Amino acid sequence: MTTRTAVVTGASSGIGAATARHLAREGFTVLCAARRADRIEALAAEIGGRAVACDVTDPDSVAALAAAAGPRLDVLVNNAGGAFGLAPVAEADPDEWRRMYDVNVLGLMRVTKALIPALVASGAGVIVNVGSTAGRIAYEGGAGYTAAKHGTKVVTETLRLELFDQPVRVCEVAPGMVRTEEFALTRFGGDQARADAVYAGVPDPLVADDVADAITWVATRPPHVNIDELVIKPRAQAAQHKVHRI
Repeated sequence: MTTRTAVVTGASSGIGAATARHLAREGFTVLCAARRADRIEALAAEIGGRAVACDVTDPDSVAALAAAAGPRLDVLVNNAGGAFGLAPVAEADPDEWRRMYDVNVLGLMRVTKALIPALVASGAGVIVNVGSTAGRIAYEGGAGYTAAKHGTKVVTETLRLELFDQPVRVCEVAPGMVRTEEFALTRFGGDQARADAVYAGVPDPLVADDVADAITWVATRPPHVNIDELVIKPRAQAAQHKVHRI
């Protein structure tokens, strides 16, 4: 029996690292892809996978990832992404917006385009794009990120239409509030106090393992079952603006 293989981008921390671990437990050989080689090398050693240094914004780096994946691939998890800043449109930094679009939309496109032939060759490929509730609802200060994540959602929908006659499923998992070690910290440029305030008083926000569990469930359905989109939020988050805090 051929060993099932998976590529997870943004695997150096948070949801990506957790997803790599979950897929490995399901029997996948996981190619852990991210920019920080030391982290993915440690992760790959832990789970019996392979580390591939990859920057999804760099075409040559993505080409190297495709070469490492080889001619056949079962699962692609496009997890690399991120939010930068929380300024209103009137004070927006175009460079921050450009970075968000490059990683959340163009990066996803680059990796997917490079790996589609291998996914088709598997006979039952799965693409799981990690979106966000920000790809569905706007909120003040979030225009750059919400625009990028709306892009993730629409690219997913378009790709499903374009691959309708191919043996590849196209899915999206869209988390709400997830407390990871880096997401909010990156958004606020390393300001730990601002990052902590996002989750202050929230009983049991989602953690990376919750989302990884959902991604793995989506990726391991029978080949004829396509989970178009799965929105996952903590019980405390009724909506983008309505969060229970103690």
